[in-house]
Amino acid sequence: MRFGVMIGPERGDTARKVGRMIDDVRWAEQAGMDTAWVPQVPSDFDALIAVALMGANTERIELGTAVVPLPAQHPIALARQTLSAQAATGGRLALGVGPSHHWIVRDMLGLPYERPAALTRDYLEVLASALHGPGPVDVENETYTVHNPLEIGPVAPLPLLVAALGPVMLRLAGERADGTVLWLADDRAIAEHIAPRITRAAEQAGRPAPRIVAGIPVCLCRPDEVDVARERANRILGEAEVSPNYQRLLDHGDADNVGDLCIVGDETALVAGFKRYADAGVTDLSFRLLPIGDNRDELVASKHRTRQVIAELVASLR
Repeated sequence: MRFGVMIGPERGDTARKVGRMIDDVRWAEQAGMDTAWVPQVPSDFDALIAVALMGANTERIELGTAVVPLPAQHPIALARQTLSAQAATGGRLALGVGPSHHWIVRDMLGLPYERPAALTRDYLEVLASALHGPGPVDVENETYTVHNPLEIGPVAPLPLLVAALGPVMLRLAGERADGTVLWLADDRAIAEHIAPRITRAAEQAGRPAPRIVAGIPVCLCRPDEVDVARERANRILGEAEVSPNYQRLLDHGDADNVGDLCIVGDETALVAGFKRYADAGVTDLSFRLLPIGDNRDELVASKHRTRQVIAELVASLR
């Protein structure tokens, strides 16, 4: 199993975001992480621009988006941005995309959200053609009529991952992409629902075994602080649970909320959590650092303790 860390702009002064993200990705590379995953927060920094910045300040680590919402831009525009960012990173980009959710697409952007899987299928047809450039992109399907020249192409193999929660999207990800990127999926949901479906779809399409990237909050803490960590996860990360897509995914597992699926506790508890997800079929574990504390200094100290121990544990598990 590969190990990565989520790095995002989150809250804070815009002028300081770039420096903080660069510091975090430099730590991730020095700590031996395989990948840094950048979420596309609806109200914040552009994920692919962040990837390009991180690529200019690192040498080895893979840089992934988790995930870029497809309805927000035309597939040719996303392909251009993706190929540019991939070149800027020296070929280290993994593009994670997804159909997003009604509360982003419909409520925030004012776009229709009636058939997200059908849109994703048509979008991927255009995107895949564009990402295999250079050359003309000539695709006509139910959603897009595209005849567009493109003079840039990938500088290295470019993994394409599709956020997939339900059976239709998992089949689509297995057939058309290199894997999936997950959030709010516990080990049981992955083992019994996600891994079998996407793997079977990939096999039937003659594709290699898919990557299964699981984003999981992680907090190093004392046993008597576990409930505190879970409560904080629910408070700061629980807004996505209102999505019907995530509710259906939670129904496939044992977790009722994001706090339930956190990996929290001492070093032994963290290793046991890593193993649970590896046994479930996860190929890439993406840590969302979850600090705890009553003030900023305590939160910063908790974050640094957690990531130091994670680096030590990852090194020991190689």
